[in-house]
Amino acid sequence: MKHLPLFFDLVGRKVVVVGLGAEADRRANLVQSVGAKVVRLPSDSTVVADFRDSAAAFIATGTLEGDTAAQRVAKAAGVPVNVADRPALCDFILPAIVERDGVVVAISTGGASPTLATVLRARIEAVLPERIGALAKLARTFRVQAKTLIADPARRRGFLRRLVEGPAARLALAGDEAGARRVALGELDAVRRRVSPVGIAHIVGAGPGDPDLLTLKVAQLLQEADAILHDELVPSAILGRARRDAELVAVGKRKGQAGWAQADIEAELVRRVRAGQTVVRLKAGDPGVAASVGIPLTHRHLASAVTIVTGHGAGGRGDTWPVLAAQGHTLTIYMGATGAASVRDRLLDAGTHPDTPVAIVENGTRPDERVSLGRLSDLARLAAAHTRGDSGPSLIIVGEVAAYAANAGRPLLAEAS
Repeated sequence: MKHLPLFFDLVGRKVVVVGLGAEADRRANLVQSVGAKVVRLPSDSTVVADFRDSAAAFIATGTLEGDTAAQRVAKAAGVPVNVADRPALCDFILPAIVERDGVVVAISTGGASPTLATVLRARIEAVLPERIGALAKLARTFRVQAKTLIADPARRRGFLRRLVEGPAARLALAGDEAGARRVALGELDAVRRRVSPVGIAHIVGAGPGDPDLLTLKVAQLLQEADAILHDELVPSAILGRARRDAELVAVGKRKGQAGWAQADIEAELVRRVRAGQTVVRLKAGDPGVAASVGIPLTHRHLASAVTIVTGHGAGGRGDTWPVLAAQGHTLTIYMGATGAASVRDRLLDAGTHPDTPVAIVENGTRPDERVSLGRLSDLARLAAAHTRGDSGPSLIIVGEVAAYAANAGRPLLAEAS
């Protein structure tokens, strides 16, 4: 790290801005917004006395000659300098800034790419809750009280962490500031009396596997959780979005391997909630896999409906889903690769044409995504490549739309034959 991020209090302090163009105006408006006393100077004449007693100087003359001359004068006065778009002349750099009601996030690339910093700022702005300022205000109010009433540092830190992540925080972010204060007061009293607060459990979908497809709410919950009870099939890239000190507990199972029983998972959730933890039960799987390979689950001319079913019961004869694969309907089958032969036979017995296009998508949206395309009559052979010991989760798509896979809307009928 080349630059140390610092936040200076500039209220009432002198800051010099050299230059009269748009870049100089932007810097002058920025420092003025935090209460600094801004002194504007023209580009062509600066002397050491102009910079004396200044907290900082911003230079944006628009020319290398003017920037260099003003920078030398400011340095002679012992003032730290920022020169617009000239990192080599800077003592400090101006980061991209996200400011929301007193909460400030600064993003810097060390001058390497201001454009990248701007892109990152936009992403952070999208994630940051709109009412984050209200939460900061709540934390400021109770920080002093916690320091006074909770002597034990570990318990005090636990209370403050829960304050910005727990029920009071959710109320503040929802706009119920009075309710947030009531909850925070109750939790403060409970911690003071050494009564453990009750936690909360969230049931969360991990999506198809690409961490960039997580919803903003899921990303927030992963950062709040004390513990994450996750399926075996949740990829490490998504688990990596959890906060660093969160406990990760694998409670799922892979094909042919023993795993946690559902009753045991539920008991573990209850135990942790009673212990005051915020817990996320993270489950894998999402029908959005089809979008990753370009398959429209419905199509104006080919399919007006879609049904999602599980392939676990493919060996039975009581289900009615095989008849749904008739013309004009898309069938998506989870966990059906192992029983692909039975799936094929049931669909054929129900009258589905043997040449109906099918697609098998393994590890959808992930870097190791694999797709097999073919006809219903050949489904068992296609599935064989997706049922090895190291295979990932697969989704079978049956219907005319399956022929559109990975080709931007143009059927791959030749490959499917």
